[in-house]
Amino acid sequence: MTSKSKGSVPGDKASSSLLLSSPPYQRLITKEGRCAFRVSLSSSGSRRKSLHRAWLLAMQDLWGLLVNLRWRWTLLAFCSSFVAHWLFFACLWYLLAHLNGDLDVQDHDAPPQGHVVCVKYITSFSAAFSFSLETQLTIGYGTMFPSGDCPSAIALLAVQMLLGLMLEVFITGAFVAKLSRPQKQAGAIQFSPQAVVGQHLGQTCLMVRATNLLKRPLVDVKLSAVLYKCEGQALHQTSLDFYLDHLGQKACPLFIFPLTFYHPLEPQSPLYPALCEGSSTNFELVVFLSALQEGTGDSCQKRTSYLRQEIKLNNCFGPAFRIDSRGRYTVSSQHLSTAPSNEPVNKDSVVQINSDGME
Repeated sequence: MTSKSKGSVPGDKASSSLLLSSPPYQRLITKEGRCAFRVSLSSSGSRRKSLHRAWLLAMQDLWGLLVNLRWRWTLLAFCSSFVAHWLFFACLWYLLAHLNGDLDVQDHDAPPQGHVVCVKYITSFSAAFSFSLETQLTIGYGTMFPSGDCPSAIALLAVQMLLGLMLEVFITGAFVAKLSRPQKQAGAIQFSPQAVVGQHLGQTCLMVRATNLLKRPLVDVKLSAVLYKCEGQALHQTSLDFYLDHLGQKACPLFIFPLTFYHPLEPQSPLYPALCEGSSTNFELVVFLSALQEGTGDSCQKRTSYLRQEIKLNNCFGPAFRIDSRGRYTVSSQHLSTAPSNEPVNKDSVVQINSDGME
C-alpha cells in the first residue's frame, strides 16, 4: 500500500486517530464472538412462515437447543419439564380414579364388595398430584399406593417410570454437556479491543493480541481470520493468514502468556485494497483462535471481530510482561492497550488515510 512521494505519517496525530473512519454498520460477529446477523422479513406472511419453520427446526433438535441455552433458560426448562411431567400424570391418575369409580368410594380401606381401588386414597386432584410426585421421585409410598389387582394402574405406573427416567437422563445429560463444554475454556481467552498497524520484524503488519486469563495452559494454538467485504449488495469473504513471531504458520505449543499474531500488509494481502487511500469499502475482520485443552485434548475456539475504525495506524501494543522484584515474569496490566509506536510505519507500504494531515 503506497503513499504519496511527499507524504509522511504524522506521529501524534496518526497515533491518536483511528486508522480508518467510516459510518458504523451492523456487525456480523460481536466483540464477544456471538453472531449478530439477523434475517429481516418484510411481509407478515413470510415472517409467520419463517417463525414456524424456526420452531419446527428447534423442536427437531431439542438436545442442541437445550445445551446452547443460557443457564437461566436451562434451569427454567429443567423445572418446567418436571412440573409438567408431574401434572400430566396427575391428570392421568385422577382420570383413572374417576373412570374406576374410586372417587365415589367413601372409605378406601373398606371398598364395596367386588370393587378394586386402583390407587388408595386418591380422592382429589391434589392427592393425584402428590401420588405422581412420589412415583416419579421414588420417595416411597405411604397411605397412597397402587393395587396389584388393577392392571390399568400397573400399566400407567410403568409408563410414568419409563418416561420419567428418559426425562431425567435427558436433563442430566444436558447439564453435564453444558458444564463440560470446551467453549467454557474459550471464555478465558481475551482479544485486544483494537488491532494495530505497525512494524514487526522489519515488515508493516496488522497485529492482534490474545491472552489466556486462566492458569490452565492451552496447546496447539492457531489464529486465522476471514475478511468480510461489503461491495454494494454483495458480501465477499476471504481468508487471511496470521503468523506468530518466528514460528510462522506452525501452531504455538503453549498458550500461557499474551501472544501477538501478525499479518503482513503486502500487495498480495486481501486486506491491501480495503485499506488503500480513498477506499470506501466496508469490511469486517473476524478473527478465530483455535486451541486444545491440555488435560482433555478437547478443542475450543474463540472469535472476535474488528471494524475498519477499530484498526489504529502507527501504533503498537504495550509490553506483555514485567519483571517483579523477585525476578519473576508477570503479565503487564496494560498488555492489551495500544500506544503510538516509536518506529514509524514504512511509508512505501502503508496507505495514507483520507490524507489526514498528509500532503
